[in-house]
Amino acid sequence: MACLRRSWLLAAVGPALDYRCRREGRLLELLALCDEELLQALGGRRREELEQRYADFRPSQILAAEDVSPLCRHDPRFPRALSGEAAPRMLYVGGGAERFKRLTDAPVVAIAGSAWATDYGMETAKSLARGLAASGVTVASGLTDGIAVAAQAGALEVDARTVAVAGAGLDVASPAKRRSLYARVRRLGCAVAELPSGAPARRWGQPASERILAGLATLTVVVEARDSPRELALARLAVGLKRVVAAVPGRVTSSASGGTHTLLLGGAHLVRGPSDVLELLYRMGARGAVAAGAESEPGYLHTGLDERLKRTLEAVGAGRDTPEKLTRGCRDPQQVLLALSELELLGLLARGDGGRYVPRDAACPG
Repeated sequence: MACLRRSWLLAAVGPALDYRCRREGRLLELLALCDEELLQALGGRRREELEQRYADFRPSQILAAEDVSPLCRHDPRFPRALSGEAAPRMLYVGGGAERFKRLTDAPVVAIAGSAWATDYGMETAKSLARGLAASGVTVASGLTDGIAVAAQAGALEVDARTVAVAGAGLDVASPAKRRSLYARVRRLGCAVAELPSGAPARRWGQPASERILAGLATLTVVVEARDSPRELALARLAVGLKRVVAAVPGRVTSSASGGTHTLLLGGAHLVRGPSDVLELLYRMGARGAVAAGAESEPGYLHTGLDERLKRTLEAVGAGRDTPEKLTRGCRDPQQVLLALSELELLGLLARGDGGRYVPRDAACPG
């Protein structure tokens, strides 16, 4: 009952947490407090009322939701990786506690990045998640826009079971635009929240959920992020937990990749595709999950593409990503445009903003 009461208390003091956690690092300090200290720190004028409600708490006050299992830290199915004073004491799991245990017993790779990702970042996140999920790795991310949604979508393309960590109650965690994706996550994998059903989204919810994501992950990969404290928060949390962090490089002129370049300069592992992540996991000792794909090479070197398509794909990857750039100085522009159409049909190129082409996947079907 103590763990249930803790989750109720966090929901009750949510507005005060929003106000007090503006300073970076303050949230973890507050979440490390015991219940009595938390009430003292955040109760304010409502302290006596909250203390009385806390004393009168009954488990029936927690709103029940369909297919949501409460899982406290005393349960053997609770992930052992989530430890420490600031770790959650209670999780609400959509998709079943047994499934959640199986998923978190496997190597978990958190895929993170900007909520305002570019086409390059979105396609890279999808391809990375798709390749890892097909190799038996549990892909985990938040339930926010941008890179997180792309990672979930990529893994679900191969019907893989993923883990999504929410910053609000599971019944209110997903807006209408992500509802179908969220439903597939829960049907195949698990959605997880620290707050009980009915608890609304708060400003502190996302950073709190990121500490859960960082704790669950064997390895955190930042695909695309600006050089800002908010967009690099998950990476810093992972470093603080002594987890391995990796990053995907982007264009040196793109501010959207400034954060990933900062991570790489600071010693993060460089990731170009799923095989780099699988190799990292193998070196870390997670051998069982990487046997299916650790030896594969990224790129189109092992596909059945003809030379004409290979050259076009190479050119797009090198930055000549519009029809104008690709046909400039070309003797036969029609052949280049035909190659672009064929690569789109094969699923190796996608069209982004401004008509730019974005490489989609490393391997050619068939």
